[in-house]
Amino acid sequence: MRFMLRGGWCCQFLESDLNTPLPKRVVLKSAEQVLEMAIRGGCKLDTERRQMFDYAIGMGRGGVWLELTEEQYLKLKA
Repeated sequence: MRFMLRGGWCCQFLESDLNTPLPKRVVLKSAEQVLEMAIRGGCKLDTERRQMFDYAIGMGRGGVWLELTEEQYLKLKA
């Protein structure tokens, strides 16, 4: 999942090749919601990854690797 601050947190989901976008996009109001989405998507945020996430949020853009369930993946593909 890539995220960028543009009047809200625009989140785009990519296939595992990191080039092919999935159709679903989401705009969130806060960085906390981006974090919640990442956690719900199975992102493993140990201390180092959490620091990298916080740095990306501070820069206004970044990405995280999600471990989606089949159901979550199908919702993003629809």
